[in-house]
This record gives sequence, C-alpha cells and structure tokens, in this order.
Amino acid sequence: MVPGAPRGGSPPLPTPPVPAEGALVPCLMLKHGEVFLPSAEGPVAGRTPEGGSFDPFEVVDRLTAQFPLVYLVDLEGVERAEPQLDFLQELSREANLWVDGGVRTAEQAIDILVTGAQRAVLSSATLRGLKELRRSWRLSTELVFEVELDAQGVVAQGDWEGPAALPLVDEVRKVGVDHIVVSPREIDPDWTMVRAVAAGGPTWVDGSFERASLPSLKAAGARGGIFHIGEFLGAVPMDSGSPLASANPPKRDDET
Repeated sequence: MVPGAPRGGSPPLPTPPVPAEGALVPCLMLKHGEVFLPSAEGPVAGRTPEGGSFDPFEVVDRLTAQFPLVYLVDLEGVERAEPQLDFLQELSREANLWVDGGVRTAEQAIDILVTGAQRAVLSSATLRGLKELRRSWRLSTELVFEVELDAQGVVAQGDWEGPAALPLVDEVRKVGVDHIVVSPREIDPDWTMVRAVAAGGPTWVDGSFERASLPSLKAAGARGGIFHIGEFLGAVPMDSGSPLASANPPKRDDET
C-alpha cells in the first residue's frame, strides 16, 4: 500500500479538513511548466492583463490562501501520457493536490501519488478499464474517479465503453473508490444525475461547472464544484478571444 503523501524528504502538509458540501475547488491546468486556461479551441497558455505569464508557484500560493484543496490537471500527462512528475513533486510541497495526470495504468497512478499528491484522479477517458482500477485500488486507496461526459454519454476507453454514467459509477464504487467527479464536456451539468451520484457517496462536479451554479450544486447534494481559475486570476488566454468559461477539455493522446 502506498501512503497518501510521501514528499521527498520534506515534512508532509497537514491533511486538510474534508470540505463541507457545496465547497469550491480551483482547477489549475499546467503544461510545460506554464499555467493554461480553457478556451473554445482547447487549453491555451494563460496571460496576465499585461501580457506576462503566470508563475505556477505564485498561483498556487494565491489559491491555497483561499482554498484548502487544488485540483491539478497535468496536460502533459493527459495529452501525451508524460506527466511532469518532478514539477508535481515541487508543487505538492506547497498545496494539497488532487492530480489528474492522464493515468492509464495502476503503475501510473502510483507515480502520481509518489510525487506527494493527496489523491490521484483516474478518468473514464484515459484509464484502461475496470481491471486497471482494481489493480490501482489494491496498490493505494488514495484515488478519485472522474466520469467524463459529452452529448453522446460517457467518454470512455478500453472496457469502460458502453456503460451509462450511473451503472459505471456503481461499478467504480463497488471496487471501493468513493469520491466521484462528474465532468461534463461542452454540455451543462445534469443536476438530476449529479443528485443520483451524490446519493451514493462524495461527488464533485467539474467540466462545465461554473461558480454561479453553486446553488444547484448544493441542492444536488454534491460535495463540491471544481472551477477554472481564469477569472479568479484576472487572466486572459493567449492568442484566443474565446470566453474563459468554455468547457472544452484537453485532447487525450488517443483522440483525433
């Protein structure tokens, strides 16, 4: 069993209190050591109003001053299966992180946890099926499962393909993973479905969730909402005039 947060010789951060229902969690996207933001064309490098880039460590400092948990998406891992492990280790010394590093296998989940992440996020869009989920769970229980959704239903690879969202969540929770992230792509959250998922355990909403939807989140009984930080930072996406609230996801390495 891998402990939740080894930190390369540095003392571990205190375990944060479990967020109350309706908590907000900032989503930090990183690529090549830069802060990225969503746009209609997909993730693009974020820029300050003056045109400069953001220092990820300064951003993490700003986030942790207000939020006990940061949801970090490593675009190198998601898009190319090459997570920035050294960089993640440095950041995990500064913040309590849940990390989506594009995990495909159980071994990759452990790689994420060894950086010091509090939990590794496994996604229906990248994990190679129920067998890998079971293998991951045998190695560590510090896991979160993300169900990605689009207009056609669950976005899935491997033997995840076919199940609707609620049966898939049931299978995941039978393995033992309790925390579920519902992540709609380019569609609004289905709050009826969120309510059904939340009835079975801790549930979070990502993707197209916006902070203005907090009342709906609370009404559905979800634990928290994961929001993109462009507005919080006063940022603009580089070379894009698209709204920061666009929910276009990063491209996975097996997507065309």
